[in-house]
Amino acid sequence: MNFLNLAKERFSARAFSAQVVEEDKVNYLLACAQRAPSACNKQPWHFVVAQTEEARQKVQQCYNRDWLKAAPLYIIIYAADDRAWVREEDGKNHADIDAAIAIEHLCLAATAVGLGSCWVCNFDVAALQAAFPLGKEWHPVAILPIGYPANTPSKPSPRKEIGEIVSRF
Repeated sequence: MNFLNLAKERFSARAFSAQVVEEDKVNYLLACAQRAPSACNKQPWHFVVAQTEEARQKVQQCYNRDWLKAAPLYIIIYAADDRAWVREEDGKNHADIDAAIAIEHLCLAATAVGLGSCWVCNFDVAALQAAFPLGKEWHPVAILPIGYPANTPSKPSPRKEIGEIVSRF
């Protein structure tokens, strides 16, 4: 599949089948995330795979939505500001940017192997940090519920026209 087709196939899955995600596919997703680029190759991220029933319930308590409960696993992406590259000119820390690149690698890799995913950024940060403590320097960026989609959208999400989002000089 070429990249544009892959990007067109990706959607925010909010319904999952009960089918368990095979461990080789989980490992494939993590390998794809590992290869994500980061500023100065700092890789200021950490991935928590929550797939036991106990771990899944902890995630669900941090973002209590019915659709989320059906996902067979979650990958929680953490970032550490003190491990990231910082632009000298204005002090811009790139931890969250680097984590976002890795997250999208996960989402696209999931699509490539027939899985669905959805960025979840609206969650109880303190509860998630307490449930999966990595240390005070780490903050959760997103939760990705992952599984086999129960359905696919009947039409793609609307996109702005190229002329609305691009300036050429």
